[in-house]
Amino acid sequence: MHSKGVVWTLGVLVSLFAGGMVFPALIALYYDSGHADQFILAALLVLMLGVLMINWGGGAPKQLGHKDGFLIVALAWVVLSVLGAIPFLTTGTCDSVIDALFESTSGLTTTGATVLTGLDTMPRSILFWRSMQEWLGGMGIIVLAVAVMPLLGVGGMQLFRAETPGPVKDKLTARVTETAKVLWYIYLSMTAITALCLWLAGMGIFDAINHAMTTVAIGGFSTHDASIGYYESDTIRGLIILFMFFAGINFTLHFAAMRRGFSVSAYTRDEEFKTYVKWILALIFLIGFLALISGKGTWDEVLFNTVSIATTTGFAVSDYGAWPPGTTMLLLMAMFVGACAGSTGGGMKVVRVLLLFRQGMREVRRLIHPHAIIHVKIGEQSVQGPVVQALWGFFVLYMVCFAVIAVLVASSGVDMTTAISAAAACITNTGPGFGDVGPASTYALLPDTAKAVLMFGMVLGRLEIFTFFVLLVPEFWRK
Repeated sequence: MHSKGVVWTLGVLVSLFAGGMVFPALIALYYDSGHADQFILAALLVLMLGVLMINWGGGAPKQLGHKDGFLIVALAWVVLSVLGAIPFLTTGTCDSVIDALFESTSGLTTTGATVLTGLDTMPRSILFWRSMQEWLGGMGIIVLAVAVMPLLGVGGMQLFRAETPGPVKDKLTARVTETAKVLWYIYLSMTAITALCLWLAGMGIFDAINHAMTTVAIGGFSTHDASIGYYESDTIRGLIILFMFFAGINFTLHFAAMRRGFSVSAYTRDEEFKTYVKWILALIFLIGFLALISGKGTWDEVLFNTVSIATTTGFAVSDYGAWPPGTTMLLLMAMFVGACAGSTGGGMKVVRVLLLFRQGMREVRRLIHPHAIIHVKIGEQSVQGPVVQALWGFFVLYMVCFAVIAVLVASSGVDMTTAISAAAACITNTGPGFGDVGPASTYALLPDTAKAVLMFGMVLGRLEIFTFFVLLVPEFWRK
């Protein structure tokens, strides 16, 4: 392991993060909304830390091994979440350290759970910082999916059939850097297009930029307490539905489509994309049927809220917690399935669930034909045995972690519905849950112990479980 290389890389990330704090300061100056000094001070403190780390690292590493990659990713989410909490404290936005850490961790992991109220009257610099954290975290997720997760065998990226450059087996290479650059361009372009469309649809320029960042990042932070329910415009809601859906697609599919002249076939030939579309349509139909016959929801509310939860964005236009219990179970399932691998979405990812289902069906067929050789396939590609085994390991660890988090939250004095849904919403990086943490509420009233556990769940879910557990294996630290 190249410890100095790890510290140098983290130092660069910390320094870039400090640069991000300048933008809320500029927003404060432009709108005369206050807190410019606090953001500049926070930026200087974080920059000093980044420079110290860069100096200690000694210089850019010529090569980083896969162990270094795992450690950098895990530490980056923790370190940047802690540093991102500084403005929430220095500006007095959060009353306690745990609340500031919770808000920052939720933003950077694109979870979208919040402890804040009064967003409509909050200084714009704070609102912009929340959105920017989600936007930076969203791109970090894509780079994680492309550069690190395939090394674990469960990232889903190794199943992608398009001719996309990517990582080799044992180290991070310049080809990954080039891929990350292209994905950055796509991510930035999608954000700009989303902001432009929302502005043209009638949303104010500040709100349009903020919601564009949190939509493309699939984060769900809004500039209003009522979330997207604040806007009565069907056009605005429709555009956000569209861009949430696109952000939930594997970004390397966007890359492939772009390279082929924006060819639709890049999407329609992908097995995960087709399953993603069918799954969302099925959810909309089932939830719509249950909500409408109960008289507690409308089609436009069902459409928006279902796509938001299925992509793990967390926006809302109404309190879906008041819908019938059957819809609650379907929405919980949608959280766990999540969006596509290689997207900014959370959850277990569609391709993993699809493979687990096909592996289960293979075992059923083998009961009938014990000696038959039956392959698990994605499209025309057979999935190798080790990948399927890793998927089962991932699924078991994911559900065990969810159960442990739910039990710990419940043990802090939270009721069962709230504990289960909060654990699910945080480990899947969805944000709003049910009960006391539903879309009409916040996480503010939860005990500090529960918040700390849920913060761990957010990071665990964003690291996709294995990236954390691999650090606990003694062999990882041996030379």
